[in-house]
Amino acid sequence: MERSQERGGGEGVARQELGGEGLTLRREVGLWSAVSLIAGCMIGSGIFMSPQGVLVYMGSPGASLVVWAVCGLLTILGALCFAELGVLVPQSGGEYAYILRTFGSLPAFLVIYTFVLVGRPAAIAAVSLSFAKYAVAPFYAGCSSLPQAALKGMAATCILLLTLVNSWSSRASTMLTNVCTVAKVFSLLVIVGGGVVVLGQGRGRTEALLSAFHNTTQRTGCISMAFYHALWSYDGWNCVSYVMEELKNPQQNLVWALMIAILLVTGLYILVNISYLLVLSPNEILFSDAMAVTWGNQVLGAWAWLVPLAVTLSTFGSANGVFFSGSRVCYVAGREGHMPQLLSMVHVHRLTPAPALMFTAVVALVLVIPGDFSTIVNFLSFLAWVTYGTTISCLLYLRMKNKDLPRPYKVPTAIPALMLLASLYLVLAPIIDHPQTEFLYIFLFLLSGVLVYILFVHFPRRPRCLQTATLHLQLLLEVAPTTNSFN
Repeated sequence: MERSQERGGGEGVARQELGGEGLTLRREVGLWSAVSLIAGCMIGSGIFMSPQGVLVYMGSPGASLVVWAVCGLLTILGALCFAELGVLVPQSGGEYAYILRTFGSLPAFLVIYTFVLVGRPAAIAAVSLSFAKYAVAPFYAGCSSLPQAALKGMAATCILLLTLVNSWSSRASTMLTNVCTVAKVFSLLVIVGGGVVVLGQGRGRTEALLSAFHNTTQRTGCISMAFYHALWSYDGWNCVSYVMEELKNPQQNLVWALMIAILLVTGLYILVNISYLLVLSPNEILFSDAMAVTWGNQVLGAWAWLVPLAVTLSTFGSANGVFFSGSRVCYVAGREGHMPQLLSMVHVHRLTPAPALMFTAVVALVLVIPGDFSTIVNFLSFLAWVTYGTTISCLLYLRMKNKDLPRPYKVPTAIPALMLLASLYLVLAPIIDHPQTEFLYIFLFLLSGVLVYILFVHFPRRPRCLQTATLHLQLLLEVAPTTNSFN
């Protein structure tokens, strides 16, 4: 009874604030904020670091450019599929929500189990480590390697600062994303413009483009790994589906936001890679510790310091976008009973999912300690395409099972079929061509998820001590349960 009274007090505050509709997240994300969120999540550390990995695995500049273009096409096709799913299931949570409403509880739990405990915090950790590398570098000029303590400390500071901003106000978080997105798009335009100037002055390395496909690899495993590195730079295109309940006019703005942002980012990525190839030789790209910095030293001269500043802003904004969207998935999972109930609550005054944000931050801080950027990229890319393939199959299943569902927006069936085949290739090719122990760890982790589901979800156990702890944390954090806006 005491617990109900406390909840009633929290909900009473929210009802008064929201016109008696219950406690929900505000719809504060408009079209251009959604475009900024998608572009901000996509443009991060990847475009400054991944071109090196793509070139290593593909073996030739021309094949690398083809990979970047194909990845842009795959991203657009995947976004079209997600747009239709977003209209059919207008709920925050992205892949988790779509799989839950299509295939049921266990597959959705496995998605959220890997996403909340590993996937999203690992992405935040990877981007924060990239931010730390470029933020710390100016203070250790001339050093052959950066102190690990300084790197980890700066990455942790980034995570804590973003937790504070996102817990304080969703509007402040979107404003930060907007500012960082403008800055990072401007920095990419500077790189593109620098390549145009170099080409106009006749100093461009056009010989690399003339023999563009020499030494191209034929191994399917290497090709898929090259796709992993390029797709890491495109990752984040689906982040707006995580905040559907906060998107204004979702049926119209969802499709427009996805198309505008992805076409913008794809065009910039291809032009930036061409600029890299015009200025740097393949060997310089392969052996450079910071490729964008090497490019800046050769093109910008005294203004070369702008490049690490741009990368710092880019990674910080990307981490903020991942934080903003990822915490919403944790929040939705808590609301559905697949995560502790506390994670589904929002602050009664700020209306932000503070417990989910704090939980994500804690896991990300733990992963920062042993974090390695390249390993995280390969692991997350494999895991992401397992999830994407399952999500695309939801659309095909709904096409066959529920043909009469109202569809204000619909893509040709060939598109999800093609995306499903691409997902199968990206998942199976590395396992067949070059098996690694990381893939075994993923499989064992998923098996552990089945065990956790049986023990705590299928046969729920809610010890009284856990209920008491939830109540005290609810009072301490000033949070209350939410209403589900999905019917």
